Amino acid sequence: MYKIIGADQKEYGPITAEQIQQWIRDGRVNAHTQARLEPGGNWQPLSAFPEFAAALQPGVAPGPIAPAFIAPPPGTGGSREAALQAVKAPAICLIVMAGLGIALFLFGAAGQFMGSALPQQPIPSDLPPALQNMLRSIENSRGPLGGILDLFFAAMNGLVLFSAIKMLKLQSRALIIAGCIIAMLPFTVNCCCLLGIPFGIWGLVVVNKPEVKSQFT
Repeated sequence: MYKIIGADQKEYGPITAEQIQQWIRDGRVNAHTQARLEPGGNWQPLSAFPEFAAALQPGVAPGPIAPAFIAPPPGTGGSREAALQAVKAPAICLIVMAGLGIALFLFGAAGQFMGSALPQQPIPSDLPPALQNMLRSIENSRGPLGGILDLFFAAMNGLVLFSAIKMLKLQSRALIIAGCIIAMLPFTVNCCCLLGIPFGIWGLVVVNKPEVKSQFT
């Protein structure tokens, strides 16, 4: 598979060698069109690829000429701009949701630490035993341990926020996938946990589309 730079200085592909040979015959690319092998090849003119020498021989000009304009091949979904537009909405939703989660959990952590410094009120002895046990459980869940848990959940939301920002830039696809999965966990965003499920699924679907996946750096 190959990528090509068109006259508009945008990258197109991945495309097959057969497609490039057809474009050479159609006059849409030439010997000086910049191309590279995928993944990780170096940019060089098509004339540097032995597999295209025979197709290029009749049309090679003696001097350098500008690369011809090429249209994106069918099925590749177009330019990087289109991929950036596709991820914009789910990324923004995840950013808003994660930001809200960070604020809620940090506020909860502050309340937990402050509450642990205050004297606990005695539980009335005339209450039913079941209610007394429930109140003791609530009291025991408060304090430094509860604050540490809230800080942990705030950090998880921070990871979701960071991965959503990367999504906006089409960077670190593995991190984005991890962030979308974390967003779907029920403990991630407190009262907004139900929003994390559709937003996380939305993000996973979009970043796994071939036309978006091919544009990640």
